Amino acid sequence: MSTSDEREKARSSADRPGRRWLSLSISDITQAAVFAALIAALGLPGQISVGSAGVPITFQTLGVMLTGAILGPKKGTLAVVIFMVLAIAGLPILSGGRNGLTALSSPTAGFFVGFLPGVFVIGLLTAFMMPRYRILLGIVANLIGGVLVIYICGTIGLMIRADLTLWAAIAANGWFIAGDAVKAVIAALVASQVHRGWPGLITPLRIRRGRVVALTA
Repeated sequence: MSTSDEREKARSSADRPGRRWLSLSISDITQAAVFAALIAALGLPGQISVGSAGVPITFQTLGVMLTGAILGPKKGTLAVVIFMVLAIAGLPILSGGRNGLTALSSPTAGFFVGFLPGVFVIGLLTAFMMPRYRILLGIVANLIGGVLVIYICGTIGLMIRADLTLWAAIAANGWFIAGDAVKAVIAALVASQVHRGWPGLITPLRIRRGRVVALTA
């Protein structure tokens, strides 16, 4: 075997764990579908609109936090994609019985859009702490992805859709910080118990030589 063939074989072997991490099994898709349904179910209690911009208080942000913290970046993102596609297709699965098109045309469109980067960030940060889930780090991950990221998207949406200034849009979010912080704690506590009972739901990730790699058995 030539040197070039050996190098190509070694490169292919090194890439294989990453390819496995990116692939999706039937079990992965099933888990994602279950959590998409969970996010939808958490919209059933309805919503309370607060402030002049009508920003809703909803349990679906808790669902996003739980999804990222329990499923990780790959399956968690897929779950939210499934949820968002169904909502945009017209199913009234958002809080208050709204669908995705209604949400996208409202001043709070940014919060809906923010579910996607939010769950990815939560899942990614959680994957870096695995294989042992730590509650305090989990709370931080939930606050960053489930509050900060979603709030940034929501603030931008309010500035565009409601024609608010930056500070007015930020102030509109102030009503929800305490409640969302509580959700972040609840999601971390639940995720801790789930990972204790069902280890291996999230593939641990690490940064090595400037690359994100999956730790495989």
